[in-house]
Amino acid sequence: MDAKDILGLPKTQFPIPQEKKSRPPKEPQRKPDGISREVYALTGGIAPLMPSIEVSQLKKRPPSDEKITWQWLPFTNSARKDDLQLFHWVRVVNGVPPTGDYAFAKYNKKVNIVKYTDEEYEKYLSDPAWTKEETDQLFELCEQFDLRFVVIADRFPSSRTVEELKDRYYSVSRAILLARAPSPADVAGHPVVKEPYNMSQEIERKRALSMVLSHTKQQDRKDAEVLAEAKRITESRLAAKGAEEPDLPPTAGAGAENSEKAMATGDIASPSNPSAVPGTSVVMADNASILASLRMLRVYLRSYALDQMVQAASSSAGLRTIKRVEQLMQELGVNLKPKVPTKAVCAEHLELRRDILALLNLQKQLQNKEAEGSFHDSPYSEAPGTPKRSNRDQDRPFMPEALNFGADRLGKNNQKRKVPGRTSEGAPSPAHKRPRKLKASDL
Repeated sequence: MDAKDILGLPKTQFPIPQEKKSRPPKEPQRKPDGISREVYALTGGIAPLMPSIEVSQLKKRPPSDEKITWQWLPFTNSARKDDLQLFHWVRVVNGVPPTGDYAFAKYNKKVNIVKYTDEEYEKYLSDPAWTKEETDQLFELCEQFDLRFVVIADRFPSSRTVEELKDRYYSVSRAILLARAPSPADVAGHPVVKEPYNMSQEIERKRALSMVLSHTKQQDRKDAEVLAEAKRITESRLAAKGAEEPDLPPTAGAGAENSEKAMATGDIASPSNPSAVPGTSVVMADNASILASLRMLRVYLRSYALDQMVQAASSSAGLRTIKRVEQLMQELGVNLKPKVPTKAVCAEHLELRRDILALLNLQKQLQNKEAEGSFHDSPYSEAPGTPKRSNRDQDRPFMPEALNFGADRLGKNNQKRKVPGRTSEGAPSPAHKRPRKLKASDL
C-alpha cells in the first residue's frame, strides 16, 4: 500500500524518461590578451562600439634602459605677465626633466587691438559724441577683456550701451586701417573694412530676437498657421503665374529670361506655318504644368526640367518619329543630353528638337499631298467631264440581259396568280423576284 492507495487514486505507470539529445559541446572561446576576465565576461566577446586600443599597445612596458620617475617641479607660464611660479608633477626620464614652455600656454589667444597716436586721433578719429579719454578707456578695456563687450559695458564708467561701444571701437579701427594703408585696395579684404558694423541693424536684430524668445505657445501656434497660409497662397500664385506664362509670345532676342519662357511654352510649330503641327496647345499646357510643378520643388536640376520638357514635346509624336529626331540630332553632331545644361543651352536644345519635329511633320504632310496628286493624275481616274453616277444607280445590282433566263415564264405565272379585283400599279421587276426551287424533274 502506498500513498495513491490511501488517497484512492488510480495507479499509473511512470512515463519512461526520454533520452535528451546531446548537444555538441561549444568550442571554448579563448580570452584575448590584455583584457581582464571580468570585462570579457561582461562583453561576451562582442566588438566594442567605440574603437579600442590595439592589443599590442595594452600593458606595453617601457624599454628597460629608460628609468621613469615623477617629480614635483616648479614651472612658469608665459601667458602670465607677473612671473608667477607654481609647482606640478612632471614625468622625468632618466633624471632629465622636460624643458620648454608650459604645455597649456599655447591656448592663451590674444586679440590684436589697434593702437593710435594723438596726431591720428586729431586727424581721423574726432567725434563730438565721444571724448578722447572715453575712447582711450574703451580701447584699454577691449585689450584687457579681449573684446567681451558685455563685460566692457559693465566696467565702463559712463552709461554706454553695448551697441554704442561696438560702433565706436569698430569705426575707430576701420578709420585707422584705411588711413595707414597705402591704398584702400590693400585692406579691402580685412573683416573690419569688408563688413562694417551696423549699429541700427544690430539693435533691430536684438529687438526681434527678444520678441521671438518672449512668445507664448499660443502665439507660436498662430504664427505657424499664418506661415502655412502664406506658403499656400504663394504656391497658388506661382501655379497661376506658370499657367499664364505660355500665353505670352516669346521674342527672338529677349535673352536668357525669354529663352526660359520659350522652354516653358513648348511650341513646336514652324515659323512659316504655325498651324502645321497638331497638338501644340496640348504641349504648351503640359509644359506649363511641368514648370509649375518644378517651381513647387524650389530646387531642382535643370537637366531634369529639360527631360520633362522633351517628354512633353514628344508625347504627341510616335516612337518612330522620336527615334528619327534622335537620329537626325546624332547626324548633326548634337548630344541627346547637353553636357553643360545652362538656361540658354537647354532653351536652344529644346528649340532644336521642336524644329526637327516640325520638319518631320512637314515632310510627312508633303508626302501625303504628293500621293494624293499622283492618284488624281493617274489614267485610271475619271475624266473631268464624266457625269457622276447617283447613289441610286450605284446601289442597284447589275443584271445583264443575257442572264434573264426564265423571265417569260415568271411573267406568265404572275399573270395566272392575279386575283380578280386586285390591281397592281406595275409588274414587278423580274430582277427582284426570287427564283423558284429546283425540282427533281428538272434535273
